[in-house]
Amino acid sequence: MNRFMEISAKIGSQKHLVAVRDAFIALMPLTMAGSVAVLINVFFRDIPTELGNTGFVESMQWLIGINGNVWFATLAIMAMVFAFTLGYNVSRAYNVNPLAGGLVSFASLIATVPQSATFFAGFEGVAPDQLSKLTGLGVNAVVNEAAVGIEANSWGFINVNYLGSNGIFTALIIGMLASIVYAKLMQRGLVIKLPDSVPPAVSRAFEAIIPGIIVIYLVATLSYLSVTFLGSPINDFILKYIQMPLLGLSQGFFSVLLMSFLVQLFWFFGLHGHNVLGPIMDGIYMPALLENTNNYQMYHDISKLPYLWTRGSFDAYAQMGGSGVTIALIIAIFFLSKREDHRAVAKLAAPMGIFNINEPITFGMPIVLNPTFVIPWLIVPPICAGVAYAFTAAGIIPPVFVSVPWITPPGLYAYLATGGNILAGLVSLLNVGIAFAIWAPFVIMANKQKVVEE
Repeated sequence: MNRFMEISAKIGSQKHLVAVRDAFIALMPLTMAGSVAVLINVFFRDIPTELGNTGFVESMQWLIGINGNVWFATLAIMAMVFAFTLGYNVSRAYNVNPLAGGLVSFASLIATVPQSATFFAGFEGVAPDQLSKLTGLGVNAVVNEAAVGIEANSWGFINVNYLGSNGIFTALIIGMLASIVYAKLMQRGLVIKLPDSVPPAVSRAFEAIIPGIIVIYLVATLSYLSVTFLGSPINDFILKYIQMPLLGLSQGFFSVLLMSFLVQLFWFFGLHGHNVLGPIMDGIYMPALLENTNNYQMYHDISKLPYLWTRGSFDAYAQMGGSGVTIALIIAIFFLSKREDHRAVAKLAAPMGIFNINEPITFGMPIVLNPTFVIPWLIVPPICAGVAYAFTAAGIIPPVFVSVPWITPPGLYAYLATGGNILAGLVSLLNVGIAFAIWAPFVIMANKQKVVEE
């Protein structure tokens, strides 16, 4: 136990992992704003359209358009924002100018984004053998997979396809490396020193000039070499060989169960499982959530959502009332416990448990390092996750594609996170019932344990 806690504490306090975790947390206002916009459009555009109420949809175009702008300003550029928050937090961990670090990380990501794009929509009627006619007119036309497209290629053109969920891993890798190099150069004293009479804000900005120039030039050069000699931007290599394989592995049934189990294992030893594993859960499952959200925004079709399991799926189906589905434990205590101490803790914890805050019962019972409750604590979330995964994989309920505040009560969370799917909310409540059935025998066993102790 001591060895496990020692390793866990090191993981939980490792400054680079903490910076990644905090960077994702900092995105919450934008993630929520974009998700609210998508969710509102579900109720004002998609559901009425399915019901045939096109007149209502037409009358709400002003609101739908506003929500589209909100989505574009938040989720569509999430990688770009994440690059800044990551650079800020990494720089702060190294005790150097965090604002400049965020800007350097941001600029480094932009330096990797291709300044060209190919558009194929609207050219289906043009045969590939007519390409020479278009190019002869001065049109920058290309052929890709027997389709003719127009290529936009100019200075200052930013391809936003690399700045959304597809660019999260690029922002993570480039932003982390750029921020570390920037911080190391700052610590080595490779800075412009100004007299003490200069205002601090000006002095800090000048100190970051040389490290910032070096880092941005390094990344820009690397980006140029990648396109020139390898034929593709860095972003494509990261997406193909790192992001997509990791996301693919994360979607497996046993991967989901393992992640649920590990969160509980850390919590059992008194360590915040979500914080310790935050870089992994957010780094892998958050891009899946954002990709689902963006795909729904583009196609308005849940059948085209690419990922079965996302970051919000854990909260929707395997963390009701908090880690361990402790809302079910509270219910079991009210119905089955004869212990006054447990009932007193449950009464105090119930109002907060409804909103998924379970520290009172986790540390009040306590469940931490309590062998009586270790079995249900470890197995309930994986079982609930497995049930929800099976329903999702079977197509009975849609994948989670809307980010919802984690304090949303059980059932309602899943309903909103799936764009208003009632069956998803019922599956969440079903899992509460399954969790109750698992917790109940151990609550009864605790009654007998109390008698033996007395």
